[in-house]
Amino acid sequence: MRLSVTAAVVAGLVAATAAYAQTNVLQQRRAAMKEIGEQTDIGASILKGKVPFSTEKATLIFQTYKDKMVGLEKLFPPGSDTGETKATAAVWTDRAGFDAAIVKFNQAVADNAAKGVVDEAGFKVAFAAVAENCRACHQTFKSR
Repeated sequence: MRLSVTAAVVAGLVAATAAYAQTNVLQQRRAAMKEIGEQTDIGASILKGKVPFSTEKATLIFQTYKDKMVGLEKLFPPGSDTGETKATAAVWTDRAGFDAAIVKFNQAVADNAAKGVVDEAGFKVAFAAVAENCRACHQTFKSR
């Protein structure tokens, strides 16, 4: 009897831990994407002339991309496709494509970050190149 009670308690703890871990990864994922989105909105506003360009803003945009995208794929582990998420099933069914999209985005950031902080003209070209990778990934891997 004690063994079955102990097994039930352990099973309950394992289930609770798994549920917490999934919730935690969803929260981390949403927080990272929120920060990226906020900086992308600022960049888009600079492109449209609604917000003045500054080296500080441009640097923060590209630095946020670098910081939040490193390891982003780890925030989409198997089993995190349920709950409050906008990720499509393609993240898990086409994992190689998803991982490649992240690598492509990170490469675009690496290729353009230095050019994007010098002046407004450079920012517009660099930001547009990076933003194209955002759109491409979201078309396949984010539900609307």
